[in-house]
Amino acid sequence: MDTVSDIARGAAIWLKRLWPLLLLFAVAGFVVAMGWHRYLTLEQLATHRFALRAQIEGNLLLALSVFIALYAAIVALSLPGGAVLTIAGGFLFGWLIGGAASLIGATIGATVVFLIARSALRDVLVARAGPALKRFAEGFRENAFSYLLFLRLVPIFPFWLVNLAPGLLGVPFATYVLATVLGIIPGTFAFSLAGSGLDSVIEAQQAAHQSCLAKAGEGGQESCPYGLDPSLLLTPELIAGLVALGLVALIPVAVKWFRRRPA
Repeated sequence: MDTVSDIARGAAIWLKRLWPLLLLFAVAGFVVAMGWHRYLTLEQLATHRFALRAQIEGNLLLALSVFIALYAAIVALSLPGGAVLTIAGGFLFGWLIGGAASLIGATIGATVVFLIARSALRDVLVARAGPALKRFAEGFRENAFSYLLFLRLVPIFPFWLVNLAPGLLGVPFATYVLATVLGIIPGTFAFSLAGSGLDSVIEAQQAAHQSCLAKAGEGGQESCPYGLDPSLLLTPELIAGLVALGLVALIPVAVKWFRRRPA
């Protein structure tokens, strides 16, 4: 009886600790199973742009609140679509307001993941971490702001992973939030600015698609696919700029390393 009671007590403790994480997984799985994530495309935005703009007129504050909540939910659930939403924000609200709304939504969603990871898994990781992992965590915390700023500016790792890892490594909350906000500003407003001029891109793509269909005749849908890829907005110039900013963020780490070198 004591063994059964201990097992039940241990399961209750683990459930209490992990329920926010399990809830995120469950909701994300439900959204994917229902196929709702497939609506987060530029094609859907182009199709429904007039209806969306009509809904926003006269309901700007409500529309912004819904947009921020949706953005935060997408980031917290680690679903694809952040880039599309950022472009949509610039398209629907203008680059400045849309960029600010995307920035707020992304920061809220990323902070939710950080807090859940820290409360649910950090103690377990610390208890079971070996010496190598402990040294890595200490080194990361020592220069947490510079490392996080680099990882935000240069998207070499998935956004959800950069949200999760700092919570497991013990990065201070204020450092995480500040580095997140500053790190995603350039990319966010770049995509939002691109979104503000998306009307001309949509019209050009639609005209090219209709022209292709007219020439192709029957079966033209297969030979004339219609698509708007947000990755096309990642120009070499934008990538180079983000990498340069990321390298600047690592300058304090390099200075510390050189100062510690023996004479």
